Amino acid sequence: MACSKQATEETMVKPKRLGHLVLSVRDLDTSVRFYEDVLGLHVTNVWPGRVTFMSSGEDSSHELALISVGPDAPGPEERRVGLNHFAWEMETFEELQELYLGLKQRDVKVSMVDDHGISLGVYFFDPDGNMIEAFNELPRDQWPTEGDLLGGTFPHTLAEPASSAP
Repeated sequence: MACSKQATEETMVKPKRLGHLVLSVRDLDTSVRFYEDVLGLHVTNVWPGRVTFMSSGEDSSHELALISVGPDAPGPEERRVGLNHFAWEMETFEELQELYLGLKQRDVKVSMVDDHGISLGVYFFDPDGNMIEAFNELPRDQWPTEGDLLGGTFPHTLAEPASSAP
């Protein structure tokens, strides 16, 4: 069922923002270490052996909850209805660059770097194959006022890590 503009305008309430995401994971300890080491999240609460709650800041009880479903759990699967990816916004382009280099150093599988005009995104996978995007977005006053919002070219490009080969 499609939502019309008229129906949207008639809506009395709307959410403040997306509050959190809950992921099912095979190995809770491995996933917690990944999100701590790669994205710098910290644990805010634990239900031992079942759920770990994590946040990037101090103003939220959690933005991510990881639920243990066991080592034999299937998925994720391409071309199946459900989550495609979720994204973490980086405060600065320099932080996105640092994260990108850290992914490469940790041998985290990077799917792609995508230029969305107003933002630059790095897509990578967690230990369970869930795709994650880390991105940096231009301030709103730098967005185009005409044409495709996601058209154009982001003003920065990511530097590749220096080769360790002699």
